Amino acid sequence: MGLQSLLPPDARERAPLPYPLRPHAVVIGAGIGGLAAAIRLGARGYRVTVVDRLNTPGGRATVLKQDGFTFDRGPTLITAPDLLEELWALCGKRMADHVTLKPLDPFYRITFADGSHLDWGGDEETMRARIAAFAPGEAEGYAKILQESAAIYRVGYEQLSARPFSRVTDMLKAVPQMAMMRADRSLYKMVARHVTDERLRMALSFHPLFIGGNPFNVTAVYALILHLEREFGVHYAVGGTGAVVAGLADLVRGEGHALCPGTDVTRILHEHGRVTGVEFADGARLKADIVVSNACTAHTYGTLLADLPKKRWTVRKLANARYSMGVFVWYFGTRHRYEHLHHHTIQMGPRYRGLLDDIFTGKRLSKDFSLYLHRPSATDPSVAPEGHDAFYCLVPVPNLQGKIDWRREAEPMRRRIQSHLEATLLPKLGANLVTSAVMTPLDFESRLLSTHGAAFSLEPTLFQSAWFRPHNRSEELDGLYLVGAGTHPGAGVPGVLCSAKVLDEVVPAPAGAPHA
Repeated sequence: MGLQSLLPPDARERAPLPYPLRPHAVVIGAGIGGLAAAIRLGARGYRVTVVDRLNTPGGRATVLKQDGFTFDRGPTLITAPDLLEELWALCGKRMADHVTLKPLDPFYRITFADGSHLDWGGDEETMRARIAAFAPGEAEGYAKILQESAAIYRVGYEQLSARPFSRVTDMLKAVPQMAMMRADRSLYKMVARHVTDERLRMALSFHPLFIGGNPFNVTAVYALILHLEREFGVHYAVGGTGAVVAGLADLVRGEGHALCPGTDVTRILHEHGRVTGVEFADGARLKADIVVSNACTAHTYGTLLADLPKKRWTVRKLANARYSMGVFVWYFGTRHRYEHLHHHTIQMGPRYRGLLDDIFTGKRLSKDFSLYLHRPSATDPSVAPEGHDAFYCLVPVPNLQGKIDWRREAEPMRRRIQSHLEATLLPKLGANLVTSAVMTPLDFESRLLSTHGAAFSLEPTLFQSAWFRPHNRSEELDGLYLVGAGTHPGAGVPGVLCSAKVLDEVVPAPAGAPHA
């Protein structure tokens, strides 16, 4: 695929304007979505300034370096590398020259409370054999789920994920396709229709938790994640996801754009219904022709545009929206290598629906939990000192609407996780610990300005998806655009990359360019 074929039609065969004369785009937030937006806007002829209140780029995907260990704070796997490769191609480069992705096999091991486990991968024949041995009689149901997920992927991902839903007519046009996908069903209900073993139902329906959704509430459209994994594989970026962020930041700078960490935007400026720039915490102002916000949607509309009367996304409406769960993440390193563990382990607790009800509905902190254990040093020794292991353990928990005092509960929670891991996956963990840090929903609220400390912004329910989600082209202010987890299509690395891709459709060509 050549560079010209990747460029939007209005950016092809156009003599570029001198850089200082190009229209100016300001991107608020240097998360993966904001960096991708900057690259795409630059390819279309804008000059771009990316600002972020944190001291390093990455947003949720920043890095923690501690005692010789490197920990990804947020996303840990890559499932749609083509979306990243496209960004390098827009700059006339190859991602493989800057970032190394390693495919994982198996994708992850799933363990269950009864002591059984299932190694999950992308080869259908291998998985059918494993499932036949794990849950006799269920292999055919698994095959039917794969067929259905492939059909949903072709519509939900290939046709709708990077398509704007700016008008109600956009939604009406998609209704027949959504009806074909039976978007009215929950993902769990779709899976349960084909398999009866409860462990297998868990294994085939938990994926929306990666993007903040309850499998019992999210639409069956999210079955597309199963096919996305099989189509592209599950990859690890050598050096961690932080290496991808560093590569994207280098692309932004390499194209001549400005990347300004440690710069806090406190207001989006506007006149006569159109953006004019941004204001910083120190009172300085920066003019802009367009503004792209990669910040939390509620923060964008509730704080950065506090002085603007809202048409649709009022403070009350955003306050009453349903937000994703929070996460408790424990980062730790050991002086011992646990070679029996895979790169990824999903450990299911004794309850599934009940635990998710506690997290999403009751917003109670349960004594039991399920967890995701990431051991990057299984694949990449560079993230830990020689002979050591690096770990990232994520536990879904209620967001801050649950009124949990994390200042008091964080350490008891960490100790419960340590005790559980020591009894199941990591013997003698306490004796081998050499470094430790935690992140709670409070950190998401204070550090990332995420409403209610939600790890993935708005919950991806049917009526908070597509047109019902805050639009990529703001309904409130001309010249304002949104990318990231809180807009269409949603959270996760593929989701935020697709939100930036939508800008190619909704942001006008730079004014004054030939053939614009």
